[in-house]
Amino acid sequence: MGKKKLKDRSLPYLMILPSVILLLGIFGYPILKVFMLSLQNYNYADYANKGFAGLENFRKIFTEDTVIKESLVFSLKWVVSEVGLQLVFGMILALILNARFKGRGAVRALALIPWAVSGVLTTMLWMLILNQSIGLVNQLLIRFGSMPGEVPAWLANTGLIFPSIVVIELWRGIPFFAITLLAAMQGIPSDVYEACDIDGAGKTARFRYITLPYLKETIVLTTLLRAIWEFNSTDMIFTLTNGGPVNMTTTLPIYMLKTAVVSGNYGYGSALGVIAFVILLVFAVLYMKASRFGGEDNE
Repeated sequence: MGKKKLKDRSLPYLMILPSVILLLGIFGYPILKVFMLSLQNYNYADYANKGFAGLENFRKIFTEDTVIKESLVFSLKWVVSEVGLQLVFGMILALILNARFKGRGAVRALALIPWAVSGVLTTMLWMLILNQSIGLVNQLLIRFGSMPGEVPAWLANTGLIFPSIVVIELWRGIPFFAITLLAAMQGIPSDVYEACDIDGAGKTARFRYITLPYLKETIVLTTLLRAIWEFNSTDMIFTLTNGGPVNMTTTLPIYMLKTAVVSGNYGYGSALGVIAFVILLVFAVLYMKASRFGGEDNE
C-alpha cells in the first residue's frame, strides 16, 4: 500500500520531468552562462586578456559607467509610461468591445491586428509614417496648413522622440490589454450586473464596484507581464532610434545589446544582463507581494 501511494504521488512529477529538463536546457543554461561571463574579461577588442575578472565588471558599472544611470532612468520612464497608458486605453477598448453593437465580431478581429504584426514590421511601417520628408503625418500637417514652418523630424528631434516612440508602442501594446481584459469581462456573472441595475446603480458605479474588483487579478498579471516585456523590449526602439539621439532612448537591455553583441564586450554586457535580471526579479516579487496576487483577498 505504501509503495502504491508513493508511486501515485511521484507519477505527476515523472510526467512533467521531460518538460522541466527541456526548460532547464533552454533557459537554465543560458542564464548560468550569463552569470559566468559577467565574472570574466571577455572582450573581442581585448581578447588577449581574456580570463577571470571577478567583480571588476560590476565595479566599473557602478563607479565608472556614465551610461548605466541614463539607461536605468529611461527604462523606468519608458515602462511606467507604456504600461500605464496601455492599461488605460486597453481598458477603454475592452469596455467598448464588450458592449453589444452590430459588427462587434469584425471590430474585435481588427483590434488584434497591431498585436499580430511583428515588431520589426511595425517599426518599418511607422518609420514611413513619421518620415520627415514623405511621411503621412507631416504630409497631412502640410496639407491642412498646421505646419507653416519646417516640418518636424519626429524620430530625430530630442523633444519629439520620446512621445513618438510612446505612441508607436501604444499602437502595438493596447490590443494585449484589450483582449485579456475583455476575456476576463466575459467571465463576470451577468446576474451581478442585473442586481446592480435593480439597485439603480449607474455605469460608473457598475465599473467601480463590480467590473474592477472582478478584473483585479487579470490587471495585476497583465501589468506585471507587460512591464517585464516593455523593460526587455529592444526590437522597436533599436530599429527606430538605435538608442539615440545621444542615448536618450537607450534602455538597459539596449545598452546591454550594444555592449555585448555590437561591440563584442560579452563580459561587461553579461554583467549588465545580471543587473537587469536582478532588477526584474526584485520588481516581480515586490509587485506580486504588494498586489497580494493569488491571495485570500482575491478568492
